[in-house]
Amino acid sequence: MSRRGGGRRSSEPRRDQDSSNPSPSFQRGGDGGRGRGRGGRGGFTTAPSPIPVRAPHPAAPGYLSVTAGPSTSLTPRETVSSSTPPLASSSASPPASSSASVEAISQEMEKKLSFKSITATGGSVPVSSKAIVPPPRPQYASKGRKCVIRANHFVVEVSDRDLFQYDVAITPEVPSKKVNRDVISQLVRSYRESHLGNRMPAYDGRKSLYTAGALPFEAKEFVVKLVEKNDPASSSSSVKKERQFNVAIKYASKVDTHHLKEFLSGRQKDVPQETIQILDIVLRASPSEKYVTAGRSFFSLDLGPKGELGNGVEYWRGYYQSLRPTQMGLSLNIDVSARSFYEPIWVTEFVAKHFNLRDLSRPLSDQDRVKVKRALRGIKVEISYRDYARSFKVTGISNLPVNKTMFTLDDKKVKVSVEQYFWERYKIGLQYTSLPPLQAGTDAKPIYLPMELCKIAGGQRYTKKLNERQVTALLRATCQRPSARENNIKQANNLSSTSLFLSFLILIFVMVRQNDFSRNVLVRNEFGIQVKEELAVVDARVLPPPLLKYHDTGREARVDPQLGQWNMINKKMVNGGKIDFWTCVNFSMKVHRDLPPEFCFQLMDMCNSKGMEINPNPIIPIHSANSRQIEKALHDVHKQCTAELADQKGKQLQLLIIILPDISGSYGKIKRVCETELGIVSQCCQPHQAKKLSKQYLENVSLKINVKAGGRNTVLNDAIQRRIPLVTDLPTIIFGADVTHPQPGEDSSPSIAAVVASMDWPEVTKYRGLVSAQAHREEIIQDLYKKYQDPNKGLVHSGMIRELFIAFRRSTGQKPHRIIFYRDGVSEGQFSQVLLYEMQAIREHSCGLLILCWPYVFEGARSHYPQLFSFLWIVVFVPGCGSMPGSYASKSCYYLHGYCIQFYQACGTLEEGYCPPVTFVVVQKRHHTRFFPYDHNKRDQTDRSGNIQPGTVVDTKICHPTEFDFYLNSHAGIQGTSRPTHYHVLFDENDFTADGLQTLTNNLCYTYARCTRSVSIVPPAYYAHLAAFRARYYIEGETSDSGSTTSGTGRSTEARSLPAIKENVKDVMFYC
Repeated sequence: MSRRGGGRRSSEPRRDQDSSNPSPSFQRGGDGGRGRGRGGRGGFTTAPSPIPVRAPHPAAPGYLSVTAGPSTSLTPRETVSSSTPPLASSSASPPASSSASVEAISQEMEKKLSFKSITATGGSVPVSSKAIVPPPRPQYASKGRKCVIRANHFVVEVSDRDLFQYDVAITPEVPSKKVNRDVISQLVRSYRESHLGNRMPAYDGRKSLYTAGALPFEAKEFVVKLVEKNDPASSSSSVKKERQFNVAIKYASKVDTHHLKEFLSGRQKDVPQETIQILDIVLRASPSEKYVTAGRSFFSLDLGPKGELGNGVEYWRGYYQSLRPTQMGLSLNIDVSARSFYEPIWVTEFVAKHFNLRDLSRPLSDQDRVKVKRALRGIKVEISYRDYARSFKVTGISNLPVNKTMFTLDDKKVKVSVEQYFWERYKIGLQYTSLPPLQAGTDAKPIYLPMELCKIAGGQRYTKKLNERQVTALLRATCQRPSARENNIKQANNLSSTSLFLSFLILIFVMVRQNDFSRNVLVRNEFGIQVKEELAVVDARVLPPPLLKYHDTGREARVDPQLGQWNMINKKMVNGGKIDFWTCVNFSMKVHRDLPPEFCFQLMDMCNSKGMEINPNPIIPIHSANSRQIEKALHDVHKQCTAELADQKGKQLQLLIIILPDISGSYGKIKRVCETELGIVSQCCQPHQAKKLSKQYLENVSLKINVKAGGRNTVLNDAIQRRIPLVTDLPTIIFGADVTHPQPGEDSSPSIAAVVASMDWPEVTKYRGLVSAQAHREEIIQDLYKKYQDPNKGLVHSGMIRELFIAFRRSTGQKPHRIIFYRDGVSEGQFSQVLLYEMQAIREHSCGLLILCWPYVFEGARSHYPQLFSFLWIVVFVPGCGSMPGSYASKSCYYLHGYCIQFYQACGTLEEGYCPPVTFVVVQKRHHTRFFPYDHNKRDQTDRSGNIQPGTVVDTKICHPTEFDFYLNSHAGIQGTSRPTHYHVLFDENDFTADGLQTLTNNLCYTYARCTRSVSIVPPAYYAHLAAFRARYYIEGETSDSGSTTSGTGRSTEARSLPAIKENVKDVMFYC
């Protein structure tokens, strides 16, 4: 090991792992102007005063795990005389503009718009200027059978106390929240009575401190000395090190708690994010000190037994916690969680497990060395061969083994190998001399550590993608049906921490009771917060399943699903596809040579029996091919089929059935070649399934083949009868959209956006899909609308929305009169941004928008069109303005170059005056609300898995206080506890009723093409997710199955483009 083999002790603090810190719930707002004048609830409303500048989002609280801290000594030093801070709320005034004329215009418009808006609406001035808000709940729904269920929400009551915020500056700065918390904790313990007025503050681990009541000073500085004590490894004496910090505490502001009460009562539209954030920090203070923190979740071996996932990875149990505003007031949402961690084992043992290396005495190949380096980089390891324990962060590994890795000793004269150094200095003979040493420190001053002497430090999260075996093991260990949980709840007072399977509900009760909020001095006594220990009891309704229509030639032309499922017995597809030209290629070496023809014969027979028209004879003979030459085999099949159809103009191979290789890893390559290079629609089949010749499997495959052939499996009977409100009366297009992001560590991979849209009306079951790559981790879909200047054509409009509109008109012969947009993958903090940009993209396609974004235009429009300007403006929030000069950047970029004016213009890019109304609904699956039957013993309250019944919908109590949202459990549970989907309406010009939108969403979940079950999320959003996932194969190949693919730390700013999907493939549901 260089630099005396790690003998020199660094004075740097230990660096804790970073953790994501999402902002608390409902962090959104926005500026706004007027809507389209249609009377719809959604859209943009004009804030009367002043021209609204949206306040920056408050900083999210920082959370990190805290273990036992070092002992400290503390000396206060007062720098400002003690005085009571002002009681009035301290809010930062907006930054001054660099242009006096612009400021004057702003003041003038403030007066005009305020009085005109109030006069026109007869309303009062809103408290806040955030004007872009989702529509209010139209009313509570009533359709369905009423029932009562439980939810994992706990009511939180807050006393009426003044909350104060103080800025904290710790010098020198350290990245470790643990050290920061240790400093503040000792400060409070030592000086709570003498200097803090007996206040106990809540600290976020970074820059802010919160108190319930003012501190007796406005600013004060302390000197804190931290004394760290290291456990001796081989000596009875301990080694101590003292560090000194200056801690400055300064009054920042008083927080308005009245805003929170007004919001919860429905009298205030804007979320009091700052107040909720403070209360959330208070509730997280105690667990942040006791447990390992990961985002909003806590993990510890005290919360349940760990389990092995394989490959040197284990799982820890824990829980998620979040404070949310709901209709019943503040609610603490607690959800059981499990997270993967590195096993605390020797590095050599980890390498052997992780890469299945049996003989570590042999040198690593260059390929294996790169994999090992990638797997170990960033891990903290511990050494104990010295007279004290010490930890290092791995930055890489050497290119040479330990017996050949040389470095110069501190005398800068003698060069020795790592192996030689450890023998001469510590009398340690290394066993694995062919393995490269770990590298810590910097490239300029590396520290070399033999793998066999390093142990992975415990409590480190494993952030890479789990493989299929690990995912299965994690699910098996954490899933348990609600029926089993109910019996264990009664034993909650007698829980054993060594029980292998702790139930979901028991763990929730354990979390609440271990936190013991009712006895927590900070929570209960200091801030006056009380958390109820009972699960919330919620009123719910079970919506009836829709009647499904099949072909009239089948023995059963209609089916009424029971508990979210049905089958295809005695039924035929409502519209069977027709396939004249197909063939099959087999890449499996373990199936009998006679199996592929027999499998295809039975599959074609099943398709024909279910209503399809398929030629029983393949266009070219079914054959097997080498799995190591997949691309060549696919190209050969395409070439042969093209030659066979050369005399039939316009004809091509319609379906290629592929029996996959025995070893996984080829699916992505097959789909990329078929769909982007050859224009082949393919159906892949697993060899172990094909060998069974199971009727059920063949039936499921036939459902996929039919939609890939342009057919429909089933439709809603109400759609055929034109009885779906706001869908079947006028041509309606239903969109689904999603954005998928690369796995952690894949910093060069782009995010992929997918948009699908219904191509049939009134059936709304066939969806065309488009995909597009965009910047890394970019959530806003960039290619919804594009325009560019062509030297020959002039201004050209394009984008996914436009292409799908044109395809809908080509398919149905009509233009859409309504738009329903289901958007998946959006967090609550992104609502305003997604709504504004993606709705603008839709509008620019359908209505056309003229964007005027220079300050002088503001003055010109105001003077020439005063009445029009007063009512038809909308302020646009534009990201990426940090590079703007002068005062524009200081305005937090809520105006583009000062002010943005946007007029709705009836000059649509598709047709003059074309502007269909839009309903924009966010689909959220990654939330932590769970529902449980009120009585598990009543069969009318559960499905076959013991979960709540499919069709259960909730729009009361735990939902948003004022906005249009609901939870829908549309599917039947299979294993574990079912997760409902949260639907939140951000924009609604179609004036949906609560019953109308809930029923439509639930009914659509029965039209999913790939199975005869209702699904958990609405199919358009589901299809968009499948299409985005498919497109990732096009650029990443098989790396999608195996964690990180890059070794750099920088991010790519340019999105890597996707290969284009062939038109004949896009015409069908190729992603199914």
